[in-house]
Amino acid sequence: MTGNFAFAGIDMALNDLCGKAAGQPLYNLYGGLRRDTVDYFCYLAYGSPEDVAAQAKAGVDAGYTVFYIKVGIDFASECEIVAALRQAIGPARKIRIDANGSWTVNEAIRNLAEFDRYRIDFAEQPVWPEPVENMIEVRSRQPVAICANEGLWRVCDVHEVIRRRAADTLCLSSNWVGTLAQFHRLSWSAHREGLTVCRHTHGELGLMAAASHHICLALPNLVDGNQQVAAMMADDIIRQPLPTATGPTWGIPDGVGLGVDVDEDKVQQYHELYRERGQFLPYQPEMFASYSPSTSTTEHHAS
Repeated sequence: MTGNFAFAGIDMALNDLCGKAAGQPLYNLYGGLRRDTVDYFCYLAYGSPEDVAAQAKAGVDAGYTVFYIKVGIDFASECEIVAALRQAIGPARKIRIDANGSWTVNEAIRNLAEFDRYRIDFAEQPVWPEPVENMIEVRSRQPVAICANEGLWRVCDVHEVIRRRAADTLCLSSNWVGTLAQFHRLSWSAHREGLTVCRHTHGELGLMAAASHHICLALPNLVDGNQQVAAMMADDIIRQPLPTATGPTWGIPDGVGLGVDVDEDKVQQYHELYRERGQFLPYQPEMFASYSPSTSTTEHHAS
C-alpha cells in the first residue's frame, strides 16, 4: 500500500500530461462525463455534543447535506453526539459514521442497532477488515448499511469485498490501489455488482483532489457526500481555489489535463517548511493524550 502512494503521484502527473497532450480534460480520457457535479461531505471534528451541533449548523448554512463523524472511542458519549448532530441538521440530511475498524463483531452489531435510531446513512468500517467474514456478519445482522474502507489496500482486496458482498459501498482511493485507471476500473467493477462508491480522502492537497474529482465525474455509481479536506486546509499549492473549500459542490473543471496549475512558490515554501520541521504525521499519539469524551474540540486543540 505504501508503495502505491508513490506510484499514485507519478501516475497523477502522467495522467495530467496525457490530458494536455490530447487537449482533453482528464474525465474525457476515462469515458466522459457521467454527471455535471460531485457532492462532497461536511467533516465534523470529534468533540462534545455542543461542539458537533455547532459545526453541523454551520455546515447546514454552507449547503452541506451529508455529515460525517468518527466514532469508536466511547459509545455512550457518541450516542449523545450523534443525537445532537441529528437534531442540529434535521431529519432529511444524511449522517455517516466511521469506526475505523475499532469494534468487535458483537460490539458493531449492538452499537449499530442503537445508532440506527438516528437514521445513519452508512457506517464505515465498523470492524477490522480481516477476516472478511466479520464484515459479512455485521452487514447481515443489523440494519445499517456498511461501507468498506480499511481493507481495500490492494486490487485483490477490493474484488474480495465485492465478490463476497461484504459491504454496500466502497470508500475507494486511487492512492491505495496505485493509479487513477485502477480507481476507475474497480469502481466500474463495483457498479456491475450493484455496489456504490464513495471517494476517500487522505488529507491530500489540491492536485490529488482534482485528479480524483475527474474520475468521480466519470463514474455511474458515485454516492453523494464524497470525502474532502479542502474546507479544513489553511493553504494549498495550486493557484485555483478548490470549490470544496467553501461548499459541498464541485462542477466540471475548466482546462485540459487536471485543469489546475501548480504555484511553484508555494511548493518551494512548503518544501522549506518540510526541511525545517519534518514530515507532518496527523495521528501522533501526543495529539490525543489529553482527550476525554467530555473535552470539547476547542479545548482539546488548545491543550
